[in-house]
Amino acid sequence: MEMESQNKRRDLSNEDLIGERTGELGCCGWVLVIISFFFVIVTFPVSVFMCVKIVQEYERAVIFRLGRITDKKAKGPGIFFVLPCTDTFVKVDMRTVSFDIPPQEILTKDSVTVSVDGVVYFRVSCPISSVANVSNADFSTRLLAQTTLRNVLGTKNLSELLSDREGISHNMQSSLDDATDPWGIKVERVEIKDVKLPHQLQRAMAAEAEASREARAKVIAAEGEMNASRALKEASLVISESPSGLQLRYLQTLSTIAAEKNSTIIFPLPMDVISHFMQRK
Repeated sequence: MEMESQNKRRDLSNEDLIGERTGELGCCGWVLVIISFFFVIVTFPVSVFMCVKIVQEYERAVIFRLGRITDKKAKGPGIFFVLPCTDTFVKVDMRTVSFDIPPQEILTKDSVTVSVDGVVYFRVSCPISSVANVSNADFSTRLLAQTTLRNVLGTKNLSELLSDREGISHNMQSSLDDATDPWGIKVERVEIKDVKLPHQLQRAMAAEAEASREARAKVIAAEGEMNASRALKEASLVISESPSGLQLRYLQTLSTIAAEKNSTIIFPLPMDVISHFMQRK
């Protein structure tokens, strides 16, 4: 609802600006128009080829009569008529236009220099404003997009620039749309294409990420060792309750070693046997 109300207000403001420009021709102007109309009648049907004009479906024609805009709406698409000698017209392309923003060297809020480029999609929403309010709407929009990119990214940190591209794109779109509205331009979409960091900063960020991964790996290994030691402690408590269980564990270990076809087998000698001989001495 808010977007619709804003668009309505913009349309009303554009109509007001157009209404101010569509004034009366005056007495001399009407005399010239009547003479031109009389000339068309006299030279009919040859004058038809000079009066009939055609614009394509995606084009509109802004007509100037003696230097003044004749109507609040542009003509087209299709056939329209002009008076020779008094009327001139300018064709305006209504299709969506896209252009690349050249890479811009930008200093972020945390004093990091990055190179950022993007792409902008826009179209002409009001042909009369795009002709009467700015000399070259396309070129002006391109220059404004570059400065807007610098201004918006200059208020962001490097982390925000890398993680919140969508929010930055919406912010740029709203800023560009508001600035180009008097020119009859509608900015449809803005996208950040690439963010290039200095090589030294890339190496530092890679080293930081590698160090954090190694730290997490050590923590995981330490947690595994702690869990294993707890399991061994519980197993030792179970085995200590039954001396025969320790002997069975010895035999199981021997069978495991023998299955690998080793030439050397270490036979564990129970401590109670050794203690028995030591007592006899």
